[in-house]
Amino acid sequence: MEIMYLLVPISVLLVFIIAAVFWWSLRHGQFEDLEGPAYRMLMDDDTPEASKDEADAAAESGVADRRKS
Repeated sequence: MEIMYLLVPISVLLVFIIAAVFWWSLRHGQFEDLEGPAYRMLMDDDTPEASKDEADAAAESGVADRRKS
C-alpha cells in the first residue's frame, strides 16, 4: 500500500508532462500536414548531382534550339 504514495504522484506528473508535450506540438503545427511528408518521400529525386547538372545543361540547350526555330 505504501507504494501507492509514490506511484500516484508519479503517474499524475507523467500525465501533465505528456499533456504539455501534446499541447506544444499542437501549437507549433506538428499535426497540420500529415500526408505531405509521405508524398515528399515518394517523389524524392535520386539523380546524382553530376547528372543533374548535365540534364539541366541539356534542357537549356534544347530550349535554346527550339527558340531559334
